[in-house]
Amino acid sequence: MPVLVAEPLPMSAEERAALEVTSRSTSLPHRQVVQAQALLLAADGVATNEVARRCGTTDTSVRAWRRRFSDEGVAGVGRIAAGRGRKSWLPPGTVASVVADTQQNRPDDGSTHWTTRLMAGRHGIGKDSVARIWRDHGLKPWRVDTFKVSNDPHFEEKLIDVVGLYVNPPERAVVFSFDEKTQCQALDRTQPSLPMKRGRGVTMTHDYKRNGTTDLFAALNVATGEVIFDTKPRHRAVEVLAFFKFIDAHVASDLEVHVVLDNLSAHKAPEIREWLAHPKRKRWHLHFTPTSSSWLNLVEGWFHLLTQRRLRRGTFTSVAGLIEAIELWAEHWNDDPRPFIWKKTAEEIITKVRRGRTALTEAKSATHH
Repeated sequence: MPVLVAEPLPMSAEERAALEVTSRSTSLPHRQVVQAQALLLAADGVATNEVARRCGTTDTSVRAWRRRFSDEGVAGVGRIAAGRGRKSWLPPGTVASVVADTQQNRPDDGSTHWTTRLMAGRHGIGKDSVARIWRDHGLKPWRVDTFKVSNDPHFEEKLIDVVGLYVNPPERAVVFSFDEKTQCQALDRTQPSLPMKRGRGVTMTHDYKRNGTTDLFAALNVATGEVIFDTKPRHRAVEVLAFFKFIDAHVASDLEVHVVLDNLSAHKAPEIREWLAHPKRKRWHLHFTPTSSSWLNLVEGWFHLLTQRRLRRGTFTSVAGLIEAIELWAEHWNDDPRPFIWKKTAEEIITKVRRGRTALTEAKSATHH
């Protein structure tokens, strides 16, 4: 059967490339994919009735798609005109009421958040309708995001200092991000784990045996990503001082040492201050992060990787075994270290924190009224 031919639909190479992507999509709306396929056929000069036959639609629809594409380009493909499309069967005001209840009220039983079924029962609609309303309005009542806005009176000053070290480190100096990962537990499962197989992941028992703890001290070289580390039974000032001496021994004597660290009392103990006051430690400079700002310490990212990749699913029958595992993982990291790149400017962070403080003030005011 000969293919009917019509005048090709004009389109640029960029428009054709965009339509080809859309026509192969498995996630875009069906109407958008079909229209893209039809327009590509029209661009090849296939007649309107043949395009309609291949795409399972009508000649009128194909002509309308051609006209819209000529007027609006790719942006008009699959768009539903105002006033067209399926009409909502929900009673007027239902969507606004569901959104308001989700954001401002709690269920009558005192639950902390709504479920689709609880909300559906409140408004006499289906749970799928509730889910659709939430999706359309970007609401996720089951999700909780944690935050803490620092109340440090010197927040901005400390932030600018630390971020400045990250993005513009001084010459002839090494910048370290230092912290302790305390109470690393040597946990052993009560029964052996089962290996992964088709259709099932690795298993492990929910309960465990505690075999002791150790404290991990780590100083991340901000420029190279290499980590100086050590494990100790406790994290008092004496252990912190010993680790500082450990760092000092690993850095060439002609380089300055800048250390970013938090406000733990052990970091400011008299023995630490006395050691730093010695003329031989003139090259040492401590930069304290603002309170409640652990996110500003880059070594936290390294601790997260260690936890996720080695500790969380590991089994350890003794503290010695735990220490050996940490040392092996850290040594492999140092064989091919990757620095953590700080991207946010101090100005961006300060602006965001100011917005957070304003929102908190407004929330407190609303609560008191």
